[in-house]
Amino acid sequence: MKVPKRLQPLVEEGLINEVLSRLMSGKEADIFIVRCGDDIRCAKVYKDVMHRSFKKAAQYQEGRKVRSSRRARAMEKGSAYGRKQHEEIWQNAEVDALSRLSSAGVRVPTTFGCVDGVLLMELVTDEAGDAAPRLDDVSMPEELALEDHATMMHYAKLMLCAGIVHGDLSEFNVLVDEYGPVIIDLPQAVNASANNNAQAMFSRDVDNMTRYYSRYAPSLLNTHYAKEMWALFEEGELTPETELTGYFEDDSTAANVDSVLEEIKAAILEEEDRQARMLRPDNDE
Repeated sequence: MKVPKRLQPLVEEGLINEVLSRLMSGKEADIFIVRCGDDIRCAKVYKDVMHRSFKKAAQYQEGRKVRSSRRARAMEKGSAYGRKQHEEIWQNAEVDALSRLSSAGVRVPTTFGCVDGVLLMELVTDEAGDAAPRLDDVSMPEELALEDHATMMHYAKLMLCAGIVHGDLSEFNVLVDEYGPVIIDLPQAVNASANNNAQAMFSRDVDNMTRYYSRYAPSLLNTHYAKEMWALFEEGELTPETELTGYFEDDSTAANVDSVLEEIKAAILEEEDRQARMLRPDNDE
């Protein structure tokens, strides 16, 4: 096929030998299958910020550190230079997350460098060597659904232990090869400790996975993995070796409103009585 304009510099530099086909076009990027020497890989071409449709990007960027004060000021002002810095941080966040998660034991595509807004990475394939399908495109028996769900909960735990929340995890961001699920698409990954939205995002990620697999294994709807993992994470007790149960007992008991109101009323009466005593002529206080 004709070499897309964004991939032409990588072809000229010899990083890509041939562009074979377009794999998909998403809200964040276009994906192409390319040949790099003897290897078949994929090239993720990030879309310009003006053409992206990812919603609420600001809440995902909270907590991301910018070392240069000049870059930070430019980003705040929204200048052309600032927008360019936003793009670099957005793209580097995915490269960093993929590297850290791979080291943590999470199955993600291997990366081979990010150049001029193009990320070269492993092409995840099925048994026939074709591009692996998304989780949304496969069906499975109950036993396999339970097995793969357990795998995804294990990955969620490892991600949280590494301080990372995917932020947009669903059946559309998971590929399935012969060995099981592979997590993809992490430019919006957030710092679990530095982002105020991290807990809500983590719960949504985990609940999305549970909801999907419950199509084939309804018993999963009775589990509470997100609450279990986050509670352990907040207490500093979540480790890669933690055995998850999916059980969580909320120990917060509802307040006895009537009792509280009675205490408030008694306190008010006591204060009124004290004030009345202070105003008496024979007050000895």
